[in-house]
Amino acid sequence: MPLRHKAGIGASMLAVLVLSVMLTQTSAEAATPVANGVYTLASASSGKCATVAGTANGGLMTQVACVATDTAHQWKAVPQGAAFNLVNGASTRCMDAPATPQLQQWGCGDGAKPNQHWTFTASTAASGKFLVRNVATGLCVSNQGGSTAGNNPIIQEACSDVARMQWTFNQVTAGSAVVAADGTGQFRTVQAAIDAVPSNNTARRVITIKPGTYREIVTLNKPYVTLQGLGSSPSATLIVNNRSAYTHGTSGSFTAQISGRDAIATNLTFSNDLDENSVPSGAQAVALRLDGDRTLLTGVRVLGDQDTLLVNDSARAYVKNSYVEGTVDFIFGGGTIVFDACDIYEKRTTGGPITAASTPAAKTYGFLFYRSRITGATNNTTQLGRPWRPDAQVLYRESTLSATIRTSQPWTDMSGNIWQNARFLEYRNTGSGAGTNSNRPQLSDSQAANYTPQRYLAGSDGWNPVF
Repeated sequence: MPLRHKAGIGASMLAVLVLSVMLTQTSAEAATPVANGVYTLASASSGKCATVAGTANGGLMTQVACVATDTAHQWKAVPQGAAFNLVNGASTRCMDAPATPQLQQWGCGDGAKPNQHWTFTASTAASGKFLVRNVATGLCVSNQGGSTAGNNPIIQEACSDVARMQWTFNQVTAGSAVVAADGTGQFRTVQAAIDAVPSNNTARRVITIKPGTYREIVTLNKPYVTLQGLGSSPSATLIVNNRSAYTHGTSGSFTAQISGRDAIATNLTFSNDLDENSVPSGAQAVALRLDGDRTLLTGVRVLGDQDTLLVNDSARAYVKNSYVEGTVDFIFGGGTIVFDACDIYEKRTTGGPITAASTPAAKTYGFLFYRSRITGATNNTTQLGRPWRPDAQVLYRESTLSATIRTSQPWTDMSGNIWQNARFLEYRNTGSGAGTNSNRPQLSDSQAANYTPQRYLAGSDGWNPVF
């Protein structure tokens, strides 16, 4: 059973300029309100949005021109039984129905105050709009008099399906959903922010995550979602758990799973910090499991021991300027993945195989380490990989291999699968761990043209995320 060893983090982190447009766009679209969704509420009679003055108790609600990125215009629908609290993004206080007509904000407390409970009823007169009714008073949220003026009061009055009482819930999208463990964002957990994204999402949505430790299980199962750490480095934002194969099976032991297509993760860390001595067997513990197609990871760290990063058959992924560490088979699976300018670190002092690929025979491309740096805790102990399935495909290309590599025999057998029968290759590697001998198959220059990052990732749709 491999033991945990501490290792210094040496990952290089370059500015992700290619994502700058994608990560700064902000938009909103009409949505059906769902639990923990974040919205602006636009009046059908004016097109202006409900907001609140200041952050103190008693701040009065008015309407202003909508700005989706202004947290004072954002309301989170927090479920309370069959109703919802509407929690303001700037003040974190609840929309409150006092004895007077004009609505206000007030501290949510335990969330159980009936005058802060609201139900949403679809309008029968206007598609995509809702009446917002208070549980305690039975009255509906209204733009007073249907005025189009800025700062017009938002009040409660007897419900009627008319424009001043019809509200559009505009989903707050890219760049606006903020996760903060200390409660200063719209969400306290990463999963809550993901859950608020519609399952049929078709637009890029960026979930920004403030620095901190998020001890949770994250399942990113929605398409076109970006997880972006807001810290000064990937280590500032940590998503971590400690499940193991002993309790959940290897594939179920993940801290984070990405299964939605076209996902992006940037400037954060995924970790499984299992203490292997705490389980009698099944010490495999996945930090990140990839199942989705066209995943982009840039400036991330993936930390664990045995079986750190699982790349399943359905996955295509491009990993740039990132760091992965582990002990045994810590990059494994049957998917297609390119590591470009990454740092791969074998942290066990007795070494071990970096990869355990299970590439299907019909799949041309498996794992490519391109212009990356392979290092380890000790010299002449680390293997480039072993075949989890007979047709495993792994290539180390134009990478720097340190003295940690077992130079005379960098590949080894696994579970009856002979490494010589697998598709294990090297090409123009450098460093003290590089070399050529009968145990180190090399690509020829002519073959290398077919083993570029672009060829690995193109698939049938021509995907080319390489930058």
